[in-house]
Amino acid sequence: MGRWEPGARERLVVAAVDLFTEQGYDATTVTQIAERAGVTKSTFFRHFPDKRDLLVAGQETLSRLLTEGIAQAPADAGPLRAVAAGLERASSAMGPMNRELGPRLKAAVAASAELQERDALKSVGLADAMTTALAARGVPDAAAAVAGELGVLAFKRGYAEWSEGERGDEDGLAGHLLAALDELRTASASLD
Repeated sequence: MGRWEPGARERLVVAAVDLFTEQGYDATTVTQIAERAGVTKSTFFRHFPDKRDLLVAGQETLSRLLTEGIAQAPADAGPLRAVAAGLERASSAMGPMNRELGPRLKAAVAASAELQERDALKSVGLADAMTTALAARGVPDAAAAVAGELGVLAFKRGYAEWSEGERGDEDGLAGHLLAALDELRTASASLD
């Protein structure tokens, strides 16, 4: 595969997840990732500053989609209904590659403290994006923060169920995300 063929970014992510799964994060080098993806090392660095950033590939897009969905929710939508609109919008960008990578990426993160730290930062960034979008709709700060955090939890739970579930499931990612949000809404109501 030529180094200038399209899809280099996606190939780099897949190659990295495969190598992290096979030999561990610490033992994997940028050179190995680039070779597995069929690109040069300099191509790797055009897409990512280092191998840790492979974990957050697409975070900007995901944040943008979540905030667009929240902004486009009906004007009378409450905070969690707006978060649900954001989750639905974000799910539209997730395809078969995301589903296939999910369990392997989860295993790679679980095996590396450095990746766990990066994953935690990703969650903080997504929660902040949703909180900011909700605040822009006039949601009070505390409610926006809680709804943003619930949105992140719903995304993580729903994505895990979708990526690890049966391939013929009819709900798709959006169904899993919305079910997770409903479950969290119910759970939070019972905390009193």
